[in-house]
Amino acid sequence: MNKDQVKGRLETAKGDVKEAAGKVVGNNKLKAEGLADQAAGKAQSTAGDAKAKVADAAKKAIDR
Repeated sequence: MNKDQVKGRLETAKGDVKEAAGKVVGNNKLKAEGLADQAAGKAQSTAGDAKAKVADAAKKAIDR
């Protein structure tokens, strides 16, 4: 797992917590921030997943 995958998943989790907290206390701004954090985290982890796939493909090409 690369750093983008880890950071992205942590950001997504942080967003989940913010969204839930916003729902509990009735704070729409906090809820929206949570949703934004989730989107940013998913984008970063997806980029990390793509990086990992490229690295794996390159390693397989070299090993041939």
